[in-house]
Amino acid sequence: MSELFDAVDALVASRSPLPPVEERKRLRTAHGLTLDEVAAALKVRRATVSGWESVKKPTEPRGPEREAYARLLRQLAELYPAPERPAAPAPAPPTGAPDPTEAGTPSTGRNPKPAAMTATEDTGTPAPAPVAAAPTTATRPARTTRPTSTPRPPGAKKAAPAGAPAGGTDPRFDNGPLAVVDVEDGKVLAYCTGGLVLDVPAKSIPALVDWTLREARLGQPKLSGPGKDADPLLVLTEAALERYGLPVTLTDEQRLAGRIPENHKVVKQLARADWKLTKRGFGPWARIYRPATGSERACVQLCIPSWNALDSRHWGYAAQLPSAELARVLGVYASRVMTPRGSTAVTGLELMTALHPPTRASEPDATGKRHSEHNPGSLGKDPVDCAPCEAPDGHPLLKDLPRFHVRGPAEKLFEEAYDWARPMTDAECTLRYLVGIDVNMAFAAGANGLTVGLGTPTHVRNPVFDPKLPGSWLVDLSHVDLSRVKVGKEWAELDAGLLPSPFTPKGDRPTGPAWYATPTVAYAQELGYEVRPIEAYVRHDNGRYLDGWYQRLRDAYLATMADLGVHADMEPADFLAAMDGCKDRDPDLAIVVSAIKATVKGGIGKLRERPRGEGWRPGEPWRALSRPTWRPDIRAAVISRTRINLHRKIVKHAAFTGQYPVAILSDCVVYAAGGPSPLDFLPYRNGKPLPGGFKLGINPGLVKHEGTQTVLWGEEVRERFDAPELNLARYIKDGTVTDADNGE
Repeated sequence: MSELFDAVDALVASRSPLPPVEERKRLRTAHGLTLDEVAAALKVRRATVSGWESVKKPTEPRGPEREAYARLLRQLAELYPAPERPAAPAPAPPTGAPDPTEAGTPSTGRNPKPAAMTATEDTGTPAPAPVAAAPTTATRPARTTRPTSTPRPPGAKKAAPAGAPAGGTDPRFDNGPLAVVDVEDGKVLAYCTGGLVLDVPAKSIPALVDWTLREARLGQPKLSGPGKDADPLLVLTEAALERYGLPVTLTDEQRLAGRIPENHKVVKQLARADWKLTKRGFGPWARIYRPATGSERACVQLCIPSWNALDSRHWGYAAQLPSAELARVLGVYASRVMTPRGSTAVTGLELMTALHPPTRASEPDATGKRHSEHNPGSLGKDPVDCAPCEAPDGHPLLKDLPRFHVRGPAEKLFEEAYDWARPMTDAECTLRYLVGIDVNMAFAAGANGLTVGLGTPTHVRNPVFDPKLPGSWLVDLSHVDLSRVKVGKEWAELDAGLLPSPFTPKGDRPTGPAWYATPTVAYAQELGYEVRPIEAYVRHDNGRYLDGWYQRLRDAYLATMADLGVHADMEPADFLAAMDGCKDRDPDLAIVVSAIKATVKGGIGKLRERPRGEGWRPGEPWRALSRPTWRPDIRAAVISRTRINLHRKIVKHAAFTGQYPVAILSDCVVYAAGGPSPLDFLPYRNGKPLPGGFKLGINPGLVKHEGTQTVLWGEEVRERFDAPELNLARYIKDGTVTDADNGE
């Protein structure tokens, strides 16, 4: 009889009631449990528990697992009761009756101006409209047990990132922009954004490409009207590489070549199936395609993390993430920036082109046919020559120079970021701290609203300087005296010995004529001094080419920082508190922040890409010169404006407070202060910053706290290396200085 009772109990337990799938996930996350922890307790696979919580394709537990799962949920429900539903909204007031919630607001028939349209102080452009936060951050418990700098072990498993960004509204891309292909329990699975997992039937790389284009519904809609949709991206894990016959890691020879050899069996399989590879071959970022027929594209991109596709300098420990987590990280980046096209630098450059495609369709002709024509505001589809002064060493334009000739400032445009430092004064040595502040997205802010050349340069002699005309100018700025400059409309007396020159990266005062980009020469005029160019290369075809690029990256950065708890409208003290440890709140999203920043810097750097081996010799062209986006003049203009923006704030701060920087490195400035916080030296009054000076905040162009060390630390480091002008901004973040940093 007892056996019958046991059988009846088991039968009843196998139908134990369970709450809806949304409630199951709410209860688990409310208690801070991961899918792995629940799976281990119930002795099932993580994917099984994920299926029990899946909204799209839910599965139901059976047998003893159902009884145990129901027991777990009942106990959690006692600890975390479901929140009460809000009361039904009150009926709308009759037509013509005033709404009590809008007392004092005139009835204009229009919505009031949203806060998001308030102009930002430093950029002069409207702040971005709110961007939806990554849904995962609302339900995912904070993880503070693992420092962001500690790599995650390759075998680590975590909760599937349900709720991560999914595909757009385009039905062709229902499953998102990308998928991480992995092998689990002998099955090939594709982890998409939003927690979706697809079965992959393909048994070879050619079949995988076919499946992706025919069935996977992966990709991303174009970012601009005349542009092209983003090709689907497949990320291959080590298990997937083994399954498809590819090496898990590259040999030293293959790593230097950046690809596997053309006689590899997988490359031969692709050739037999009529698939082609780009010139970069089958490497960490391989592109597999067939020539387009009409408007239909047939192209799939592969990303191979174990071949160093995700550089740890920019992507942190992303290459070691479990498949679902990696899909979430790359998916957030793709939805806010674009589907990665290679390194962050390559993606930054591709984003410029995606937002300003070189061509567009013309209006229909007499026969109703459209043709390809130049897209106004773009760089076009053909490369243009730079000016000789803008050409880097080894460029074909300089092939007639003597072999060992070193070009000076009067021959070469040299606009670079700051690397400047000075000895501390006696008064500064009596203070206790060195405080570093860092400009957020400095180069992005420098690109915002900047007019750059779009076409070829025009050479002119003895021109009249026009601050609105982009170009390179040969002019003598040695007469600009920083001890007396205009700050706004007033003249100010400053200590020039404590300030860097705004005209050179090292902060040295110019000694004669030199080549400068337009923003640098315009700043000399702004300081109150006359400029008389000797000659110039100007670009009459110009425009604000980088505005859309800046806005896209700004919105991506602000949305991701908001997910980490840092918002654009915070008070200074609240902002500093929110920034402290923000990366520990969701280390995976912190990876996205790092990648966005690298996209900005790398994209600007790619505008003047140098030769990358390939047997190049000085005087010969290299591959990057064939791109219309090889534009050293645009890079120089952005860096020039970024440096000038920083110097303007430094001068404003010095004129108002009498405080001068001790060191500057790119976008980081170090001041001596009596306290450890930026608020101990930034001149805030009633919560308001100095107009035109440094302002704490997360928007591009505003500043955050970079790090604090003691004055004694700074003096000890400089004494140890016998370098009174050692750049302390390089080490202010954590205070670590090694002998290797100083050439020992």
